[in-house]
Amino acid sequence: MHRVVVLALPGVLPFELAIPARLFGAARDAEGGPLYAVATCTLDGRPVPTAADYAIAVDHGARALGGADTVVIPPSDEGGAGSEEAPLGPELRDALALIRTGARVMGICTGSFVLAAAGLLDGRAVTTHWREADRLQRLYPLLKVNPEVLFIDGGDVLTSAGVAAGIDLCLHVIRRDHGSLVANDVARTCVVPPWRDGGQAQYIRYPNPQPSPAPTAQARVWALEHLDRPITLAEMAAQVRMSVRTFTRRFRDELGASPGQWLTQQRVERARHLLESSDLPIDRVAEQAGFGTSASLRQHLLAAAGVSPQAYRHTFHTRWPLDGLRDRESAGPADAQRPDQRRIAR
Repeated sequence: MHRVVVLALPGVLPFELAIPARLFGAARDAEGGPLYAVATCTLDGRPVPTAADYAIAVDHGARALGGADTVVIPPSDEGGAGSEEAPLGPELRDALALIRTGARVMGICTGSFVLAAAGLLDGRAVTTHWREADRLQRLYPLLKVNPEVLFIDGGDVLTSAGVAAGIDLCLHVIRRDHGSLVANDVARTCVVPPWRDGGQAQYIRYPNPQPSPAPTAQARVWALEHLDRPITLAEMAAQVRMSVRTFTRRFRDELGASPGQWLTQQRVERARHLLESSDLPIDRVAEQAGFGTSASLRQHLLAAAGVSPQAYRHTFHTRWPLDGLRDRESAGPADAQRPDQRRIAR
């Protein structure tokens, strides 16, 4: 059983604190058994105040960190969001020293300040909430702070942007550990999107304030239903009765990507799903994903995941017996990542 320990520091943000327990706790193998044991601790095992109007009581003190396979640091007042110097007190420093060599460490949002102050991020590419990125870089010049991405996988150290990006990071780790079928099942259980690329932009600076559904949503639904054939920009625009120019502009405003980029991403996701969950020949996977030829599929999968279709299938198709999960897997897109950061933050 992989042990995940979440450290709740004074002033912790309750939403982000709950993310690891909710997602890792929902991960199940093909027989329905839990894949992670999740524990939450404080420095002294006593309740801590949160950033909301209540405190949180836990069952574990800092000694739990010594038995963790993965340690998660959610954002908190003590995590650096309110301190220009972002110091580590002696109690926190001693607690972090308990983390065993080889354990995986994750910083959600400004939890990265704690990891940086402990010297765990020196020389690494990292991210945090975009609003705090400049300060993180200024305080810790040895870091390579990227404020644009949702998360960065550095192997044994991972960091994410704020709030929902912590969900993306945890799903990515589950996917990295156990494959997309497990991660997508967790996402479905928790009613969250199954996948957002780590390199996706953190936020849209000038969001469309309209309360109505996204104007281009119907075009995207239509495109997903026709991924197995060529799709033109004019066809997508026609689904929502827009000119190509207006459609392209609104699409980019809503998703932060062009229609062509989005289509390619969806085709890659469809191909990944088929490679993981079916025994279709590679050329048939290419056809059903809309790439047309196996050569085109190979080119796009190499660009997205750094592996060939055959290597991808070998890695993920045999990770779990599929019968126990396939009946729970809908026909939606899936994704998996190799355990490195080559394609996470571009």
